[in-house]
Amino acid sequence: MKFTSTLFVIILLFGAAILPADTPLTVERLLSSPFPSSMVASNDGERVGWVFNDQGKRNIWIGQGPDFKPVQLTHYNNDDGQELTAPLFSKDGSFIIYVRGGDPNGKQEIPNPLSDPKGAKQEVWLMPAAGNTEPKLLGEGSEPNISPDGKQVVFAKDGKIMIVPVDTSKAASTVFGARGKSSDPQWSPDGSKISFVSDRGDHSYIGVYDFQKQKITWLCAGVDRDFNALWSADGKRIAFIRFPGTPEAPGSDIEPQIPFSIWIADVDSGTGKQIWESKDTTAVFGQTFYLEPPDRVFWWTGNRLVFYWEGDGWMRIYSISESGGTPTPLTPANCEAEHASISPDHTTLFFDSNCNDIDRRHIWQTPIQGGTPKQITTGKGLEWNPTALTGNKLFLISSTATRPAAPATLGSAGSVQLVTQDLLTDFPTTGLTEPQQAIFKAADGLQIHGQLFLPPASQTKTRHPAVIFMHGGPIREMLLGFHYMGYYHNTYAMNQYLASKGYVVLSVNYRSGIGYGRAFRTAPHQGPKGASEYQDILAAAKYLQLREDVNPQKIGLWGGSYGGYLTALGLARNSDIFAAGVDLHGVHDWSYWGKQAPGVWGIVGDEGLRMAFTSSPVASVEFWTSPVLFIHGDDDRNVDFIETTDIVQRLRALNRAHIEILTFPDEVHDFLLHSHFVQAYNATADFFDRFLAK
Repeated sequence: MKFTSTLFVIILLFGAAILPADTPLTVERLLSSPFPSSMVASNDGERVGWVFNDQGKRNIWIGQGPDFKPVQLTHYNNDDGQELTAPLFSKDGSFIIYVRGGDPNGKQEIPNPLSDPKGAKQEVWLMPAAGNTEPKLLGEGSEPNISPDGKQVVFAKDGKIMIVPVDTSKAASTVFGARGKSSDPQWSPDGSKISFVSDRGDHSYIGVYDFQKQKITWLCAGVDRDFNALWSADGKRIAFIRFPGTPEAPGSDIEPQIPFSIWIADVDSGTGKQIWESKDTTAVFGQTFYLEPPDRVFWWTGNRLVFYWEGDGWMRIYSISESGGTPTPLTPANCEAEHASISPDHTTLFFDSNCNDIDRRHIWQTPIQGGTPKQITTGKGLEWNPTALTGNKLFLISSTATRPAAPATLGSAGSVQLVTQDLLTDFPTTGLTEPQQAIFKAADGLQIHGQLFLPPASQTKTRHPAVIFMHGGPIREMLLGFHYMGYYHNTYAMNQYLASKGYVVLSVNYRSGIGYGRAFRTAPHQGPKGASEYQDILAAAKYLQLREDVNPQKIGLWGGSYGGYLTALGLARNSDIFAAGVDLHGVHDWSYWGKQAPGVWGIVGDEGLRMAFTSSPVASVEFWTSPVLFIHGDDDRNVDFIETTDIVQRLRALNRAHIEILTFPDEVHDFLLHSHFVQAYNATADFFDRFLAK
């Protein structure tokens, strides 16, 4: 059976009356709240901007102190699948620049999920902060940065650095010619130079272009990978992070085991020195996973540098003197720090963390020079993306188990004050359940956390069908509330929807995910090395089978990406346990990945390919008898569409399992069209209703 594509259009009425409490929950209602992201503060700390994704209509909003009442700045009124990212205020706060359109794939194609015959573009735009006008196109590209005087913008396009005046009196032009792929342009404090990263494949350099001299200076050039350049306040030095260069022979670890170091170089001469080295091999996760703003891995605050490091087995934030020495931990031990920002006066670090509450996130603060970290939000909600403003104000995003994410300010005694309450009036908060923390052990004794969603008490059936949900990544983690990432904000809502329909839902934080330390994330024999995390899914099934409110013969699986892989693996290996599954853009043959790019996911040599294959669903496909629904977009840039094409042909040839397929032409991995999320989730619920509930 194949579903045809249908466009669902949902309109959020701001300030509309609250719907009656007995109004049935639907996927459409549960995905109706606008999701905030990409929060950024103005230089003076008096304004904050963010992106709202309101059912696929992505727009810039800003709030002005002291009340930060939100004002919509741009007006893109269609669910057109065009991402809106990288908002940045000019120094005087008079305008915002941003990027519209997604990143290109390997063929340099911009995502076009509407299959618009005119195609799609990735463009840099400018919008006056006063509003009441149309945005101004600056040029095609990404990674924009505004000059200190607010008169010019540099950005990256096709491996070149471009420049354009903000008044668009001239068209964007190339700044310089240089080998390599240039990216990440950053202005010097006086606007006379820009730094950039030049990727040369196996190594990369930090370059500095002097506009007056029309000269490029390479900083400490060697055989390593240098990135994330930061200017000193006087513009005379640049700090950067260094990885070892790429070796000829790929490594056999899923996560490459390499150290990292911090360097400071003189801008004029290009000479410099290393001020600190990790002395361990914990570079890749901390120094790449947290790279995108506002979660910069690196700040220069006065005479100290601030960075992420996983040296003691937990993701923490440290500061170090620019002259070197021993790093000072700024965040607590035995827990993880995530999104962070620095106060405008560079004295205080704000961060969100799972310290003291491992399956949630709360906001903390600590002095940059070192001191005792202090938790400043509490309770059973979640708070993240702290954005420091002047006057000890803090902007953040907040959610709860039953309320979706919304921008907020920090109130008295750690309270959270929403600034967009009127945007949530249609959301069915009273119809949702509060998930319970579930903890159980896998066969090898490893402790696994999950979130248990129970059906409403009014549903009197003693035995319910159950569904296990698995996140993607795998370096992700589900929480006891609406998630801080848009994709998982949606999947959390879907788990709530399934619970409202009478399913017991268990969301599993299997090994190889984040939140529980480096040893948990890098657990041995995971994925193509032996699928060790699958025992966590079997443990989840056993946990459900032993519950008196679960029908042990009616347990299903669903998940996307890595969660799709585990869904397919469960159906292939244990159709006797798992009665049905919904697999969204999952990996089905690890050996395909190893053949396409030797060394990826640590797949090396014939033995690596053999192990990768046996760790994949395709190796056990002959035992697959449970019905399955595959959902995939065919412009997926994370998991090749052939992963679904191939396994469907294998299952068809065996003719032992019922197969249904829902494909989205020109859609990417993380669906860009809101209508596709709605369609996929309605199809998922319908599939489980037919194969689990009945």
